[in-house]
Amino acid sequence: QVQLVELGGGLVQPGGSLRLSCAASGFTFSSYTMSWYRQAPGNERELVATITRFGGYADYADSVKGRFTISRDNAKNTVYLQMRSLKVDDTAVYYCKAIIHGADYWGQGTQVTVSS
Repeated sequence: QVQLVELGGGLVQPGGSLRLSCAASGFTFSSYTMSWYRQAPGNERELVATITRFGGYADYADSVKGRFTISRDNAKNTVYLQMRSLKVDDTAVYYCKAIIHGADYWGQGTQVTVSS
């Protein structure tokens, strides 16, 4: 079955960096666009970044452009989110997502807390 497992969250000071990873299994990873979302307390889940099957195109929410980079390693079935210049407003649970045959698949999420 499809599994997505996020790792790499934690507590970081404003201005710091973190790299999240999402290990995928149960499907042909290289055949699907992958995305990162986040959800802060009291807020709706929002799209952060998307990357196409072979990494040729990526798109970002305006709030993270220039600070976050999405990438993927199809040999490792893993998608990454490099986050730099983190702000308090980046605090959220971060999820990776795949849409496979019209169905949404989510990981369990990883908490990112930006605080001094």
